[in-house]
Amino acid sequence: MAYLETLRKSLIVAGGTWFVAFVALYGFAEELFSWIALPMRSALPSGSSMVFVEATEPFFTYLMLAAVAALAVSLPVILWQVWSLITTGQSSKRKGLGFLFILGGCSSFFGGAYLGFAYVLPVIFSFLINFGTESGTVAAMLSMGEYLSLALKMMLAFGLVFELPVIMTVLARVGLADRLWFASKRKYMLILAFVFGALVTPGPDVVSQCSIAIPFVILYEVGILGAWLCQKHRAAAVGEKA
Repeated sequence: MAYLETLRKSLIVAGGTWFVAFVALYGFAEELFSWIALPMRSALPSGSSMVFVEATEPFFTYLMLAAVAALAVSLPVILWQVWSLITTGQSSKRKGLGFLFILGGCSSFFGGAYLGFAYVLPVIFSFLINFGTESGTVAAMLSMGEYLSLALKMMLAFGLVFELPVIMTVLARVGLADRLWFASKRKYMLILAFVFGALVTPGPDVVSQCSIAIPFVILYEVGILGAWLCQKHRAAAVGEKA
């Protein structure tokens, strides 16, 4: 019962934080969309612009953008609630790792999302638009709703990929996995990286898939290094106690 009460409180805190952020950010949805549309506008040929194909599309596009932006703003609170649930009934030392978990999780997610937005999205969309319009018989007129869905999916994918080292390090720190276990799964992770890249990128081209798969593989190796450092730290701590 105590765990269910903690879960209820965590859901209320996380949901309430998100709702307040959503209400506050919806008034800035147009400005947020203008900013997030920069990679596409820079890739569009001269004279082309984004369009909406349904009367309700701008409203629901801004609604989705405000909801996702609110989720990003409330992410530290949500992660804190998740960590509180994970460490319910555990030692205060594990609970004390919450600050590092939140700091590492947020900085990795936002850093990965920004990398995808600022550097990868412009390259991918330029390649795809140039490929589609090079014949000169087709004009680029992209739906604002479709663009937002693709952009958010790519930013979310990069954010999640950059979470890999944090998740792996935390698992090693609490003793649920170690470096050898992660290393033994390396070949499966290599396959998963390219499958994940194929699922989340907007096109079937190799460039788009590699833009996700290569960071995935590199960051998995970083996570193995982080797990090794945690093991080394734990072994040193055990040696000092002995």
